Amino acid sequence: MILAVTAGKGGVGKSTVAYNLAAELDAVAIDSDLGMADLPTARGPDLHDVLAGRAAPLEAVQDLGPVSMIPCGRSLAGARAAEPTALVETVEAVARRYGTVVIDTPAGMRSDAGLPLLAAEACLLVTRPTRPAIADAVRARELARVLETPLVGVALNRVDPERIGSQTDRQRRLADTLGAPIHKIPDSETVARAQRAGQPVRALDESAPATEQFATLASAVRRALG
Repeated sequence: MILAVTAGKGGVGKSTVAYNLAAELDAVAIDSDLGMADLPTARGPDLHDVLAGRAAPLEAVQDLGPVSMIPCGRSLAGARAAEPTALVETVEAVARRYGTVVIDTPAGMRSDAGLPLLAAEACLLVTRPTRPAIADAVRARELARVLETPLVGVALNRVDPERIGSQTDRQRRLADTLGAPIHKIPDSETVARAQRAGQPVRALDESAPATEQFATLASAVRRALG
């Protein structure tokens, strides 16, 4: 399974969702944002090195943390040396070895946002319950349609915890517009603490509502991709 986690704009929690989803799916997370990496980093070869031909894909997989991952370098020189078109074969090599890959894609409509979608079997769209974020999500959905990458769901992030169990008319219209079910992730200090610690939410609090919602989201992805 290769799943791309995408978003129409930055700041909606895309990387947080990708990281926690990788934890729930026991997947390798790949940070494919060559210019603005956001997932936890570690020593050793990273995606910049792989795409520049300095390391093999499997050499860059970091297995020591709570989530296996290929981090992305954070230097401008590394980004310039990377060959983005090598991403597809990199992802495929990791998927052959590990089975499940979650790609944290660049946000927005940048030219490199499409490559992770091309590498993926399907995508998950992350947005927030605000008009600007939803408008950008619609544009990101159109990019996935153009690239013929199926959308398996929409993670509506940082929802008021008191509204997690309700379905508003706006959410129903959003599901109809995007053509995929809505999965709500609550706004939570536990999520914020986990993000600061570079940990999945489950590692901090297995009983937190956000942990339950990420587990539910992972189950939905598994069902959608069979």
